[in-house]
Amino acid sequence: MKNRNHAFDLLCALCILRMICLHVLQMCGHAHDEWWKEVMAWTYFFMAFFFFKSGFFNKGNGRDTLPYCKEKARRLIIPYLASGLIGDAIYFAFLPPLMEKYHAPIEPLEWQMVWTRSSFFGNPPVWFLFSFFCAYVGIHLLEKVRHLHWVAVLFPLASYWLFRMDNPLWMGGENVFMGIYFFYLGKMWRRVTVRLDRDTLLWTSVALTVAFAIVNLCLPGQYAMSSNSFTGNPWGAVAGTTLALCGLSGVLMGMQVPRIPALSFIGEHSMVYFIAHYPILYFVKFTHLCFGRSIYGRYEEAIVLIPTLLIVCTWLVPYVERTPWLSGRWPNPKKRLCTETLTDLTLKS
Repeated sequence: MKNRNHAFDLLCALCILRMICLHVLQMCGHAHDEWWKEVMAWTYFFMAFFFFKSGFFNKGNGRDTLPYCKEKARRLIIPYLASGLIGDAIYFAFLPPLMEKYHAPIEPLEWQMVWTRSSFFGNPPVWFLFSFFCAYVGIHLLEKVRHLHWVAVLFPLASYWLFRMDNPLWMGGENVFMGIYFFYLGKMWRRVTVRLDRDTLLWTSVALTVAFAIVNLCLPGQYAMSSNSFTGNPWGAVAGTTLALCGLSGVLMGMQVPRIPALSFIGEHSMVYFIAHYPILYFVKFTHLCFGRSIYGRYEEAIVLIPTLLIVCTWLVPYVERTPWLSGRWPNPKKRLCTETLTDLTLKS
């Protein structure tokens, strides 16, 4: 395996674990328990991390627009559609027996969620892949004009204004502005970190993390990317997310955390856990309902479901990653051509 940034793999794993726990608790009716609301109040910035991470490792967007968009569509839109449709297949396969048993849909069939939130019935979290694609395209276009990318500093204002306007854009496009902001934040933070020695980076990041804690206590607020919604103090939410992303990533890089096998594996293969966990969760929920038993209100189901999802997703990793239309990992024809050429030359010699 090529050299990886273990700090970012660890943070990525924690984001995935928090997301899976959230969705399980929502299914089990415990997402509004006081202890979990406290967890959310201190981890609300985790979805923003994926945009921040992309910016941190970005190497430029210098290609022509059409090939660039095609490549990002292959990597993001095709998995978005494929994983969403697989989720829908599971969802609607259970609909007839559940309708026969309960004489009504278990969940309201809100068709507008498709074009308002870019979600699928059986796999709502894949909104992220569509927003990610839109953010990449927006960033590519901003980079076409010199210095225009600095306008991204104002994008939290645009996102908040759209929130106050009841999020009028189709396909959940309001959160794209925040995604671009976090992308450039990650890009800027990389430029800062490469100029600092290890000790300076560590103590600077500790200061930023402490500043996040102070902001979160004095100006408590949260931002949910999935719905582009602000609760509490909106500027506290933006400032807190900015401080937390830079601070936590810098602390872990400054500490030079080693690879932690189980957690790092999740971070290295986060795409599989991201697209697979919700259809599996629906399958478990609907199977229970077909036998007249609900998982709602049962902590014991949540305690069993969380490790079960992690185990099944881990088992699926090699299968999903070998499937380009699910993983977005398409073979590189140029790399394959070079490999074949070298093989031919070796055989001839």
